[in-house]
Amino acid sequence: MLTLDPIQTLAAGGLCLLAGYAIRRRLPLLARFNIPAAVIGGLVVALALLLCRHWDVVPVQFDASLSKPLMIAFFASVGFNASVKLLRVSGPQVALLLTLATFLAIVQDLIGIGVAKAFGLHPLFGIAAGSSTLAGGPATGLAFAPLLEQAGLAGAASIAMASAMAGIVLGSILGAPLATMLIERHRLVRESSEVDASSAQIISATTVDGGSETERIQRTLKHIVLLLVAMGVGAWISDGVHALGVTLPSYTGAMLVGALIRNLDDGFGWFRLSMPSIEGIGSICLSLFISVALMDLHLWELAGMATPLLVDLALQTIIVVAFCCWPLLRLMGRDYDAAVITGGFAGFMLGITANAMAVMDSLVERFGPAPRAFLVAPLVGAFLIDFTNAIVITFFINGWK
Repeated sequence: MLTLDPIQTLAAGGLCLLAGYAIRRRLPLLARFNIPAAVIGGLVVALALLLCRHWDVVPVQFDASLSKPLMIAFFASVGFNASVKLLRVSGPQVALLLTLATFLAIVQDLIGIGVAKAFGLHPLFGIAAGSSTLAGGPATGLAFAPLLEQAGLAGAASIAMASAMAGIVLGSILGAPLATMLIERHRLVRESSEVDASSAQIISATTVDGGSETERIQRTLKHIVLLLVAMGVGAWISDGVHALGVTLPSYTGAMLVGALIRNLDDGFGWFRLSMPSIEGIGSICLSLFISVALMDLHLWELAGMATPLLVDLALQTIIVVAFCCWPLLRLMGRDYDAAVITGGFAGFMLGITANAMAVMDSLVERFGPAPRAFLVAPLVGAFLIDFTNAIVITFFINGWK
C-alpha cells in the first residue's frame, strides 16, 4: 500500500482538481449543472477506492491533515466579505432575505431530523443532510463533518457529500424554471432602470487596483498574510470558545477576525483590501480543500442510507419550491426582481452560490436586467448565510451532544 504524507496528499489533490477541470470541459452537462471541478476530481478517486475496497484492495493511504487549514483559510476569506458599510448600503432587503434564508435553514434541519427519526437513524443525520449541505454546500458540510462524527454520527462526511451533490443538481435544475413560471404566471415586467448607486458602490468597493507586476505580487502577499493573521488569531478565539464547553466549527474564529479586519479597513483604510484578491485566494483554498477531502471520502459508509437520503431530498425540494412560490416572492416585493431573487434563492438554498448566479444569469439573458436581484441574492448566498447557518448547525449539534 502506498502511503502519502500531507504534502504528497495535497499534490494529489491538486492533480485531481486539474483532472476535474479537464473532465468538466469534455462533459458539458457537468458544467451546465455547475458541478465544481474539485468535486468531480475528488469523487473520481473516491469511487475508484470504493471499487478497490469491493475487491479487498487498499492501494493508497492519504494524510489529509492539510485539508483543515485550507478549509479555515477559505472561511476566513468569507469573513472578509462581511462589511457592515456595504450591508447598510444594500438596504433592508438583504436583512429580509437573510432572515428568510436562516428560517428555511432551521426548517431544513428539522425536516432532516424528522426523516432520520422516521428511519431509526441518528438525529444528526438530519443536520448532515439538512442545512449544512443544502443551505451551506459541500464546504460547510465537510467542515462540520468532524463535529458530527464526534457527536455520534458515523459516516458524516459521506452523507454530507451525497446530500451536497444532489442539492447542487437540484438547485441547477429547479431555479430557472421556477422563476420563469412565477414571472409568466404573475406577468411580472422588469422596470427600465439601470444599476443604482448602491450597486455601483459595491462594485467599486471590490475592484482590483492596477499596477506593475511587483505591485501585484506585493498586494497578493499582503492579502495572504492578512488571511494567515485571521487564521492565527481566530484559532485563539475558537479555542477560547471551545474551552467554555461550546461546540463550534474550527473556522468560526477566523471568520470573525476576517470580518473585523474588513470593517477596520472600511472605517480607516488601514489595509487597502482588494476583495477580488482575497476571494481568489479563498477560491483556490476551497478547491484544494474539497478535492483533498473527497479523495479521503469513505463512500462505503453510505450503505443503507440511500432511501432516507432520497426521502429527505424530496421533502426538502418541495419545501424550498413552496417557500419560493409564496412567502418569498411576496415579501421580496412580488415584482420582476423578486422573481429573479427566488430563482437564485432556490439555487443557493439547495446547492451553492454558483447555482444561484447561473440561474439568475439565464433569467436576465431572457427577460432583461435585474440589478436589485444581483445586489441582494449574492450578498446573502455567498457569505451571510454562512454566518447564520453556522449558528443554526451549532445549536442543533450542541443539542445532541
